[in-house]
Amino acid sequence: MMRLDQNTSEDRENQSNELTQQQLGGIKTLPFILANELCEKFATTGFHQNMVTYLTQQLNLPLVKASNILTDFNGAAAFTPLIGALLADSFAGRFSIIILSSIIYELGLVSIILSAVLPGLRPPPCPSQVNCREASTLQLWLLYVSLLLTSVGLGGTRPCIVTFAADQVGMTKAETESRSWNFFNWYFFCLEIASLIAVTFVVYVQDKVGWGWGLGVPTIAMALAIVLFVVGSPRYKKLKPQGSPLVRLAQVIVASVHKRNAIVPVDPDLLYVNEELDAAISSNGRLLNTNQFKWLDRAAVVTDGDIRGSTPPNLWRLSTVHRVEELKSIIRMLPICAAGILAIAAYSHQESFSIQQARTLDRHLSHSFQIPPASMTVFLIISILMGIMLYERIFVPVARHFTGNPTGITCLQRIGIGLTIDILGTVISALVETKRKSVVLHHNLLNKPTATLPMSVFWLVPQYSIHGMALAFITAGRLEFFYDQSPESLRSTAASLYWIAVALGSYAGTLMVSLIHRYTGKENNWIPNRNLNRGRLENYFWFVSGLQVVNLMIYYLICTRFYMYKTSAEDVKEGDAK
Repeated sequence: MMRLDQNTSEDRENQSNELTQQQLGGIKTLPFILANELCEKFATTGFHQNMVTYLTQQLNLPLVKASNILTDFNGAAAFTPLIGALLADSFAGRFSIIILSSIIYELGLVSIILSAVLPGLRPPPCPSQVNCREASTLQLWLLYVSLLLTSVGLGGTRPCIVTFAADQVGMTKAETESRSWNFFNWYFFCLEIASLIAVTFVVYVQDKVGWGWGLGVPTIAMALAIVLFVVGSPRYKKLKPQGSPLVRLAQVIVASVHKRNAIVPVDPDLLYVNEELDAAISSNGRLLNTNQFKWLDRAAVVTDGDIRGSTPPNLWRLSTVHRVEELKSIIRMLPICAAGILAIAAYSHQESFSIQQARTLDRHLSHSFQIPPASMTVFLIISILMGIMLYERIFVPVARHFTGNPTGITCLQRIGIGLTIDILGTVISALVETKRKSVVLHHNLLNKPTATLPMSVFWLVPQYSIHGMALAFITAGRLEFFYDQSPESLRSTAASLYWIAVALGSYAGTLMVSLIHRYTGKENNWIPNRNLNRGRLENYFWFVSGLQVVNLMIYYLICTRFYMYKTSAEDVKEGDAK
């Protein structure tokens, strides 16, 4: 009787815990998470957006060196998400990683303020930009330490915060189709609102008030982000990590190699399935066998000695179908991830170069007010915001009418449209630079790098706007693709694949710019260090356009043609119900 009462008490406790877990999360948690993300994005954009100006105007670094430092930093900040994601998915959980990473990022912001405030930590001013004394090794090391800390901090927040927010609202097929709005669209929309404020207010403070306050404002915003996120803690749904995902993937590979001579049955129902074993990693539906990468199915073939009574099998010798399909899903996503590398390499330096273009043009809105060069990004952000709204409210309903797809088009189609639009933006960049160079020649300003050309900065608006429209398709599409197509227990890890592509693309972009700068000569160098008027930047833009065309037509379209979407038991049940 005592044992029965004990079991009954345990059952009631489990039911109470399940009920409490169901009451957590939901849309009510989004204000805390989005407030955190708005402050974090505001801080990140405010810190990085105008950094090329800080490096070239305050630390007196050459343009190519400054641009390469920022691109290398972007690469490092994009590699670290893999580490943060693995820690979150393995044992720490997303909530803990977000808090720890945010604190580390805050330390990075504080450290760079020292460089901006203390005169001894930066070289003497050089307004003429001729024969400038560059930052010393010690001064650069302070910069590198701050960039390293911010890179590590971003490594935890980037892959975890979006998946943590998605966990709160629920992203099963039934839940997403029941909503009239796309979570990833509006998540991206909110981030760009924060960016819009940063590139106007913070950049203005940096250019007109000073870099002490210009970097101090993002630092205060980041501290506020941490506080807001912690305040919402009691309301969050915190999914427990289920062990190292890399170990599970390795177990499938080892088991398939061990059974390399086993014959895979024609009937996939004969492969090993254990719903109880996979329950913790398949709460949104168990993955079903797919007719791709069949050699991995050998890991789920049951042979003599694999199963002994009711004891769990040795997972290094026998894997479930769900675990095999987890590995297949990751393998299928890798080529799509790689398709972003060349596109990112092509765009990696364009923002820095566009800011330098803007610096040479007439930026006056009135006799007393000039637009800061880095604030030209406001047109890119406005274009992103408009693109998201038009996509959500007009494009999706019209596309849904023709395709029958609840989301209008697939994630891969959305990314492909964005890549196509981005090519047009780069072509326009080349044409505008050709126009700028003609003004330079007409007014004999080749040897006057600090002169303001009689050409309006608003000539740059089309390239910013078209790039923004492209990002409205690409970025939200990639976020949704990596979340939707990844196994639920690997979502943070899968989200980090996007940032790995950013890292590899950034480093490839640095290599590309360095080689172009080195081998295009001194007299007609495409990307000169100090005098953009003597450069051939339009040739760089044409070269990048060609890379984008090759990436889209020869690689991306082939990858998407052979991509197979994952299938879960939940999808089959909903299909049968319909």
